[in-house]
Amino acid sequence: MRHMLVRAVAALLLSTTALMPAASLAQSNSGGVSLRGTMPMSCAIAVQDMNATWNLTSGESSKTVGSVTESCNAGNGYSISLASANGGKLKSGANEIAYTVDYDSSAGNLTSQMVVQRASAQFGKKSDLKVTVPISGQHVAGDYADTITVTIAAR
Repeated sequence: MRHMLVRAVAALLLSTTALMPAASLAQSNSGGVSLRGTMPMSCAIAVQDMNATWNLTSGESSKTVGSVTESCNAGNGYSISLASANGGKLKSGANEIAYTVDYDSSAGNLTSQMVVQRASAQFGKKSDLKVTVPISGQHVAGDYADTITVTIAAR
């Protein structure tokens, strides 16, 4: 029986010794942890209507009608689109008065959509929307209106 006990102790010592070098090889003096995250695309616009009232007889030159705050985290940039409900005209029934807009140094009429391109992400960029109505004493009486819609989209 003593012989079996010695053999069992010897086998135990051999198996413990065999495990020690493998554990020593798995250890290192440095290591790394991977960090990962995702930032979703986010574009938002805030438009403040200045509730401008027009003097259509004497005209208006570059009158600020709105303030726009743009934020978009698109790395390739984004675009701002301006569109008129009435094709760039103030309307009263069938009567029309054409006007032009200026948005952040881009100017023109809104007979078609105006697009301003931004080359990179921007946060809290503020720009004024200005409108010019030409002088004329020959407009038909009425209440004239139009709506300009400002839209932001990632590129």
